[in-house]
Amino acid sequence: MTDMGDRVMLTYSNVVSLSHPIHPHIPLWAGDPPVEFEPVADLQTDGYFLRRFAMGEHSSTHMNAPNSFFSDGIGIDRYDPASLIRSAVVIDMRQPCAENPDYCLSDRDIAAWEDKHTKIPANSVVLAFTGWQAKWQSPVDFLNLDEAGIPHFPGFGADVIQFLLAERAIAGIGIDTHGVDGGLDQTFACNRQVLARQGIVLECLTNLDQLPPVGITLVIAPLPLQQGSGSPATVFALF
Repeated sequence: MTDMGDRVMLTYSNVVSLSHPIHPHIPLWAGDPPVEFEPVADLQTDGYFLRRFAMGEHSSTHMNAPNSFFSDGIGIDRYDPASLIRSAVVIDMRQPCAENPDYCLSDRDIAAWEDKHTKIPANSVVLAFTGWQAKWQSPVDFLNLDEAGIPHFPGFGADVIQFLLAERAIAGIGIDTHGVDGGLDQTFACNRQVLARQGIVLECLTNLDQLPPVGITLVIAPLPLQQGSGSPATVFALF
């Protein structure tokens, strides 16, 4: 993605969808509304096919909005469309996450990644590839609840988000688990830090294994739900 004054020039050879298909059997937080499809019209009777659907605003691949944590925050429909086209980097953290499902991305991981690749560009989205996308077809494994009902899956560390916002001026974060905050963090510290700045938070991404570590442009398309606390999102990666 090249900035040309008032215009941005996009050049790419590959397009990868980072969104899961939506159906009634996707992993859901306890208490979230189920995904439901109800036939409204069919081809034989009505001459066209139409369904009504219902689901939570934070289900499947989705983007969170500031008003999900802040009473004065904007809804998902208030994001500037230009802010939803962003450069991105991918940090592969599969190895430590395979060893520890509660692993959180740290400052050391950022330093190691930058030593190998490049300094994380300002205004980019940092995507954490934990390998959790492979568990999507098994809601039990994806949420990984213990006997007390506490989820165990990887995320970003609150300290590393503070660093990325202050020192790298990132635009947002994304992950292939059910939350950018690790399953053990019930304070949603990462969400709160990013959304306090009206940044981008993407959760339940997929196909991160198909992306290079750098040189990516994200195109993010949430539903413009009025005052929505978030929305299922179609996310494309161009590179």
